[in-house]
Amino acid sequence: MSESVLLVEKSEGIATLTLNRPKSMNALSAALRNAITLAFQELQDDDEVRVAIVTGAGRAFCAGLDLKELGSGAPEVGTESVRGDMMQAIGAFRGPVIGAVNGHAITGGFELALGCDLLIASSEAKFADTHARVGILPGWGLSQRLSRLIGIARAKEISLTGNYIEARQAEAWGLVNRVVEPDQLLPAARALAVDMASCPAHMVEGYKRLIDEGYGMPFEAAMKHEARAGIESAKAITAESIAAGRAAVQDRGRKQDAS
Repeated sequence: MSESVLLVEKSEGIATLTLNRPKSMNALSAALRNAITLAFQELQDDDEVRVAIVTGAGRAFCAGLDLKELGSGAPEVGTESVRGDMMQAIGAFRGPVIGAVNGHAITGGFELALGCDLLIASSEAKFADTHARVGILPGWGLSQRLSRLIGIARAKEISLTGNYIEARQAEAWGLVNRVVEPDQLLPAARALAVDMASCPAHMVEGYKRLIDEGYGMPFEAAMKHEARAGIESAKAITAESIAAGRAAVQDRGRKQDAS
């Protein structure tokens, strides 16, 4: 029996999804795209899973679309029989999605990384957008997400050259949150996921949604949107919930000071 193209491990409210086509640099075949889509749709219905981590097996995070498969006449992106779009399924997941970029993230793989809420990179990670060189425009958000994340001039440098950007440069430009040694990548991603999962589920989900919704608005509209959300949230606050929250924060602070 052949091994699954996507490995899913669940533990303590955290799901780790590992792209598992290492011999093909985890290229996004139709089967792998289907598997990612269905996995996130299933996680959305799993109340036990609070945070997701996406990473790759072997030396690559993801080399993008499987051009060999597409060149053989396989269905193009969006034509395969799945229950929805891969990037939409990731974006619809209610909790945070952490990308643990272990190696090359190229073109469609770069877009997959940008579909995560935040990125932690191995020192061996590299990013490249080769859409212009391959001869196709992006359709999973790279042209819009990248410029908003690192600035339009830097995004144009990456996308209009197809050149690689190393992990440390990606960190300096704000593309990734931090860079760690390869053997510390998953432990660092999991530690961050544990911190997120330790917050009340409804608050993490609501806060993520508030940030994402506001980010797509002009600043003034986003501020008003936050104000409305804050008022609605305040209606549910009780003296008991404030006291409990304050005690939890103080207890966590003491534990962090002692460590």
